[in-house]
Amino acid sequence: MVLTRTTNHTYSHPFPTVTLAFFLRYYSPQLNPFSSHVLSTDTISSHVDPATGRLHTTRLHLKKSRMPAAVVKLLPTSVTGGGGDKSSYVLETSVVDIKEGWMKTESRNLNYTGVLSVVEEQHYSTSSADTSASPNMTTLAAPRALPPNTFVTTTFSYRSTLGNKKQERAPVGLVENPDGAGPRRLGSWISGWGANRIQRSIESIASNRTDDQMVKSRDGMGIVLERLRNNGVVSVLRELRRREGGTVFEQQPSPPA
Repeated sequence: MVLTRTTNHTYSHPFPTVTLAFFLRYYSPQLNPFSSHVLSTDTISSHVDPATGRLHTTRLHLKKSRMPAAVVKLLPTSVTGGGGDKSSYVLETSVVDIKEGWMKTESRNLNYTGVLSVVEEQHYSTSSADTSASPNMTTLAAPRALPPNTFVTTTFSYRSTLGNKKQERAPVGLVENPDGAGPRRLGSWISGWGANRIQRSIESIASNRTDDQMVKSRDGMGIVLERLRNNGVVSVLRELRRREGGTVFEQQPSPPA
């Protein structure tokens, strides 16, 4: 069973600016203070399909991660490695069609997948899900102004496979026995609790953290977007290339009334 959760959001910025902010959101904490948990970002591949004109990009992010406290308490240390900060890799793939005005992205964790696999899928578009429709030839032929807003639908999928048959056959650690009879194998601990019960609990705990994570993610994107709007794209890109100096992004003074 896979637990899913879908949310919708609207950015009051045109689509090209939003796509640029998406790729810049982890560039530096000076640009996005909500990205301090991102340790590194590497571009694995990036190319434009000559047939469609779409940009295909694959990136690998290394992030500081903290397993939810409730999960740490629920599972034995042999599975979670204990509490505290850890690092994990996140694989991100994206496809951008600037002509049609949409971008699709997918991010998934590469570590701790036996405990929990989280997949985040996003669809950015110049039209909302309620009003989107296949344009006719007349619409395609007519010139159109750049829409002022960008709509995004985000879907999280959570899946825990802890205790599945394939994992039970693999070597497992020992779990402390609360009865004082010495340690017992992880498989016995899972059998006592019930694999399905443990999996659903892990998925539910992770899903409940989504709201806070989404607020921080959108706040970070909002800061990047405002800096792009206030300072200009060229100015922001120039400042991002500066590796030294003081505060790169300063609040622009309000024009006199």
